[in-house]
Amino acid sequence: MPMDARDIETMIKAALPDAQVEIKDLAGDGDHYAATVTSPAFKGKSRVQQHQMVYAALQGRMGGALHALALTTQAPDN
Repeated sequence: MPMDARDIETMIKAALPDAQVEIKDLAGDGDHYAATVTSPAFKGKSRVQQHQMVYAALQGRMGGALHALALTTQAPDN
């Protein structure tokens, strides 16, 4: 069963409350998304560590309920 974009955003914000999250449904099928996550929690972390934080927030749904997620992460500029 596909995941809703709002559910993805809610899960990420639950783990990273200060994050700005943008979700786009890439194929219109509720199965392929792109997410841009900006959070001060990413400051000083490698891109891999940032992605791991987001994947942890999704609680194992990657590859199951969430088939594909193109992920962009960044710390805010200031």
